[in-house]
Amino acid sequence: MVNLPGNCGSCWVASADPTGYTPLDASIHAETVVVGGGIVGLTTALRLRETGRPVILVEALEIGRQVTGRSTAKITTQHALIYRHLIDTCGLPTARSYAEANSAIPALIKDWTREYAIACDLERKDAYTYATSAEGRDKIVAEAKAAREARLQAEVLDRAPLPFETTGALCFADQAQFNPAKYLVGLARAVADRGGRIFEKSRAVLIGEAGRWRVVTAGGTVHAENVVVATNITVKSPVGMANRTQPRCHTALAFRVDDPLVVDGMFISTDDPMHSIRTGRDNTGPLLVTLGPKFNTGQDGNVAARFVELEEWARRNLPVGNVAWRWCNEDYDTADRIPYVGEPDTDKAPGFYIATGFNAWGISNGTAAGMMIADMIQGRPSPWRSLYDPTRSYPKEFHKNGDSQSIVRSTNDIRPGEGGVISRGDERIAVCRDTDGTLHAVSATCTHKGCTVTWNNADCTWDCPCHGSIFASNGAVIHGPARKPLVPVEL
Repeated sequence: MVNLPGNCGSCWVASADPTGYTPLDASIHAETVVVGGGIVGLTTALRLRETGRPVILVEALEIGRQVTGRSTAKITTQHALIYRHLIDTCGLPTARSYAEANSAIPALIKDWTREYAIACDLERKDAYTYATSAEGRDKIVAEAKAAREARLQAEVLDRAPLPFETTGALCFADQAQFNPAKYLVGLARAVADRGGRIFEKSRAVLIGEAGRWRVVTAGGTVHAENVVVATNITVKSPVGMANRTQPRCHTALAFRVDDPLVVDGMFISTDDPMHSIRTGRDNTGPLLVTLGPKFNTGQDGNVAARFVELEEWARRNLPVGNVAWRWCNEDYDTADRIPYVGEPDTDKAPGFYIATGFNAWGISNGTAAGMMIADMIQGRPSPWRSLYDPTRSYPKEFHKNGDSQSIVRSTNDIRPGEGGVISRGDERIAVCRDTDGTLHAVSATCTHKGCTVTWNNADCTWDCPCHGSIFASNGAVIHGPARKPLVPVEL
């Protein structure tokens, strides 16, 4: 068993208030049903309720506890080295549209936190991309030029305001950060106060069409003219998204610090291995949050080692104390680094909307996505429709499936606190062993597309190396695109 420091979980989630919305238990109707209570879903729902449009939101687990609540929660137009890439690969108009979409977000979030009295630790911070090599500095200079061409303010500095040596930094001033879980809890309360209906622990097991769209959960059904699938990766779409995106994870550690301004700003590195840094707090006190480099979901057989490496890096470079929290978060990358948002098929599936592929910048892009979808439902024009077009072309070789990294010969090879995949004839079985030696077994076949899962030895989950579904050790779905649990197996 791997012993890692700190509490397993997001510091943001740990300090957010509970919600307590009831599960769906009836057949009901609304103009729009939103599937997923993250930043896309709740932004869409609140924008619709602000104009009096009927909306119902169903969340598979609990509001704020999933992907958004485990993000770094930077509210910024500075997305590492994005603008040089966009200009070179997509053209200057696309780069300007991306900058415009993400620039509109801070004002909306600030307005909503004030109007709806959302206490989410929102604070102004400068955002920095920093370099530790000469090559990295050259990239920063090029990015600064690109950002200005995209009509953004960006300043090149000789060094980053960090307690270790850097070769330069690119500063986007007057950005912001917050606690994303607290923010989502506040958005949900605002939706409910305005007459929207929210149901938690109501996983969509079927999304189909029967005259109107219908979303079926274990306890009930919602019928609607519009359905918004805001589940990070789409659990259903008339145009397949699984192979247009690549599931990836990163590790995060939140350290105790004495000084809440031990680092003043939000930081991400240009050089590999990538690291991201920001401050925050939980109910105990100030924290310094660090992230490690990304890795493909389910394609690493020793995720715990990534936490060890991240802690070693932080202690070499930052004045940190004990580890308070640790977690993994998952997102989906796209080949061009732009999300897919909108109606994938307006002819065959009118009123069906998706949002996915946020490339780890889902706070601003996700808010923009929710704004755009709400406008589309109301028949309003949006300047970002072509930017986020979910049917745009993509390289067919972009998505890379992987194989299970947890194959063992027998259960004798599985130590207490660990998991492995064994074969029984043509059947693959995912087996984990409790610390007391008790074995638990489920099918190792992902219920989405049939790939064999990998044991995540840090989170004690079964992760799919193909399309990123994550299951609890008992097989329950934590994160789609899978909608059905792994089937229990008798050993």
